[in-house]
Amino acid sequence: MIAIALFAWLAGRVPAPAPAGPEAIVLGIAQDGGVPHAGCHRDVCAEARQDSSRRSLVASLGLVDPAAGKRYLIDATPDFAEQMERLGGLPDAILLTHAHIGHYLGLAQLGREVLNAKKVPVYGTPSMARFLRENRPWSRLVALGNIEVRELEPGVELVLTPGIAVTAIRVPHRDEDSDTVAFLVRGPGRRVLWLPDIDKWAKWDRKLAEFLADPSLTAFVDGTFFSADEIPGRSLAEIPHPLVSETMALVEADPSAKGRLVFVHLNHTNRLLWDRDAARAVEERGFSVAREGETVSLAAPPE
Repeated sequence: MIAIALFAWLAGRVPAPAPAGPEAIVLGIAQDGGVPHAGCHRDVCAEARQDSSRRSLVASLGLVDPAAGKRYLIDATPDFAEQMERLGGLPDAILLTHAHIGHYLGLAQLGREVLNAKKVPVYGTPSMARFLRENRPWSRLVALGNIEVRELEPGVELVLTPGIAVTAIRVPHRDEDSDTVAFLVRGPGRRVLWLPDIDKWAKWDRKLAEFLADPSLTAFVDGTFFSADEIPGRSLAEIPHPLVSETMALVEADPSAKGRLVFVHLNHTNRLLWDRDAARAVEERGFSVAREGETVSLAAPPE
């Protein structure tokens, strides 16, 4: 029966199956150092060194539009090579959130020492674009035509394909080398907010619930730290991120928050990576922990 159906399709007697709609794909969930993390001797890292299935790649989001035959990558992480393969090949463009090492180091793979890519569009805010143009080795990628830096103005929607558009949204973060943005991804029927880094919600001039008021939205947000005592001897004031508990309390306090919220960008110290009871407790409160390979459809729901 399968052979008959295939022959009929090839002969043009039945219409070809409609392409799948656009979707977002989680390509990594960890903070900039990944898991195993350099210098980490915790069980989570030791086990990941022994068993590759326990690894966690650095946080990155893929966008795929099968109808347009296009794929895109949000953030070029140190795990770029593997994430490119999981995406299905070299992305048609890369969008960068900011100039911290977990979010742009993968661009080096596009250089002549590796892929020797040709004019891959790399989108960033004006300050992110300036950072790439004025600092080696990134400026060498520009000079050799491996990448083509394109400026992306926050608040202005960029249409990538008929099925995918993105808007950069400024967020407060340690902006030593560039400013920081989240990306709001719009599809034909659903939206995704990709916000892996923010200092504290109170510093933002937007409200998370403003986005979660849309029931069709999935928000992947900064879940770097589970608790304030994760890194002994180091103050989180130096590396401020909202605690998972703070974010949950903030969302639970606003009845307008209808969309789905998922924690991503988990530090190697974050117990949500290995503690099933902690992850279950988060889920019981109506939240989720991101999983590598997780997909979110951007298509309109069937009528």
